[in-house]
Amino acid sequence: MLIVGAGPGGYVAAIRAAQLGLDVTLVERDAYGGTCLNYGCIPSKALIHGSDVAHEARNAEDLGITADVEVDFAKLVDWKDNVVDQLTGGVENLCQAAGATLIEGTARFVDDHVAEVETDGGASTLAFENAIVATGSRVIEIPGFEPDGEYVLDSRDALDLDEIPDSLVVIGAGYIGMELSTVFAKLGTDVTVVEMLEDVLPMYEGDISRIVREEAADLGIEFRFGELAADWERDGDGVVVTTEDEDGATAELKADAVLAVPGREPITDTVGLGALGIEPDDDGFVPTDAQGRTARDHVFAIGDVAGEPMLAHKASHEGEVAAAAVAGEPAALDHRAMPAAVFTDPEVATVGLTEADAEEAGYTTAVGQMPLSGNGRALTVESPEGFVRIVADAPTGTVLGAQIVAPEASELIGEVALAVEQRLTLEELAGTVHTHPTLSEAIMEAAADAAGEAIHTH
Repeated sequence: MLIVGAGPGGYVAAIRAAQLGLDVTLVERDAYGGTCLNYGCIPSKALIHGSDVAHEARNAEDLGITADVEVDFAKLVDWKDNVVDQLTGGVENLCQAAGATLIEGTARFVDDHVAEVETDGGASTLAFENAIVATGSRVIEIPGFEPDGEYVLDSRDALDLDEIPDSLVVIGAGYIGMELSTVFAKLGTDVTVVEMLEDVLPMYEGDISRIVREEAADLGIEFRFGELAADWERDGDGVVVTTEDEDGATAELKADAVLAVPGREPITDTVGLGALGIEPDDDGFVPTDAQGRTARDHVFAIGDVAGEPMLAHKASHEGEVAAAAVAGEPAALDHRAMPAAVFTDPEVATVGLTEADAEEAGYTTAVGQMPLSGNGRALTVESPEGFVRIVADAPTGTVLGAQIVAPEASELIGEVALAVEQRLTLEELAGTVHTHPTLSEAIMEAAADAAGEAIHTH
């Protein structure tokens, strides 16, 4: 088996395939662990933690705690890099320990069962019986705002700056834009977010977006909704960004730099899919079946290149399924419970169906909600903003989904993901004793509320 790309999909597929007795070659052109581990999920969460520590220390007067905090950003970045290095080294060691052959280079298919691999030592050919395409995704470039690493930054640049900028214009209020805006605002940067749509996190329900926007505004983040970033130019040591609204009115925003994070697109143009007769769909993704198999039976695609949602854990799950399928094991993808999280302040996490999704699918819904303002643990950590909402099928009580806006929502969602995956009921979720005082009690209370049996909400 040839696997192209050692991100969270490719390296997991390599390990599982090797464990199942296959002869595996894994080719990676950049860094083991892929974008998520090296330039996305992990480094951003490391900086989020650092900014949280600084912000909490500076803003604890209500608790009788005052502190004069200085942030050595270069040292924070070094610490972040050490975390990344530790994990990437672990990925490489795990692959080798499983018996996979690792090649640093770029692989491109030249026919049905041969790929050309370009390395520092030159080009060679590699024959394979089966292949997995795990090439991931890249940042979408806004015309006129191509990153230069100094005045126009992408998310990778922002995670590797030498010092904290005094001011930033951020283009895009999606999950990447909001996570990084929150980081820099907490570190003392004046942040202005430009978004064409009318709210932050436009893929989420309005009450979720509202809480994240209001908390961000409390951090000092300014929003320019309904505006398009039209152009920029140098202004001394900084930039001036020109925005335009739907009526053609323009505005000029000055900052040290502009951070352009409008979203990501699948990478399908580097691996020679045409030589296999595989064509991406209209959205740029490689179509696959329930095992990750493409239009060619011996070629699979997983992760970001295979379609939404673009999530590292989805890629890893798909990698295990594809490897098992090649090895002849029974395996298929089931995205009934695919959780997602945004690491803003507060965090957002969702799984399964929203109320609107469920009703559109034909369910009669029972919905329960527990505000964090009534949760003791939330109050003791000064985070009463947010809620837990549980969506269920009213006749059977089967849990269909959940939306959580809370501290550690990314951790809390796992319980409901299990409930959705295993088709548990509201009675089973609400009847499970939860430790007091914890944030997870809000899940129990929301389930009880959906069942009409809430104790601490009404």
